[in-house]
Amino acid sequence: MDLILWRHAEAEEGVPDHQRKLTAKGEKQADKMAEWLNARLPKETRIIASPAVRTQQTALALKRPFETVHEISVGASVPALLTAAGWPDARGAVLVIGHQPTLGQTAALLLGGEEAYWSVKKGAVWWFSTRVRATESQVVLRAVMATDLL
Repeated sequence: MDLILWRHAEAEEGVPDHQRKLTAKGEKQADKMAEWLNARLPKETRIIASPAVRTQQTALALKRPFETVHEISVGASVPALLTAAGWPDARGAVLVIGHQPTLGQTAALLLGGEEAYWSVKKGAVWWFSTRVRATESQVVLRAVMATDLL
């Protein structure tokens, strides 16, 4: 399975939090990362996004169908995110468009074995895969991409 974590792009300040929209810079970030992802994502990738406006706008940049999943909203737990994605047993690739600190905590758990407050930049992608080597299940970090490197 591939699990791709994509943090929403830069958003306006304000409240209520779930209604914050992308800034003009955020729209550019989302478009750049969507172009990078579309060149690499398998055609059958399942895409899930938080219901927050900024994640919905980030997802729309892909120009692919996606599901809105309330369990990965602002403040979601790592177990809720992993369950929604079907990690590690789902087939194929799942792209999760979500929020900090959940995405960083998920990355820490997958790579370090426990949740920690790791930073995932706005608009950035962390791409993980699972594999089995000598009957041992392993997590592989395939890519980390930030929009300022595109």
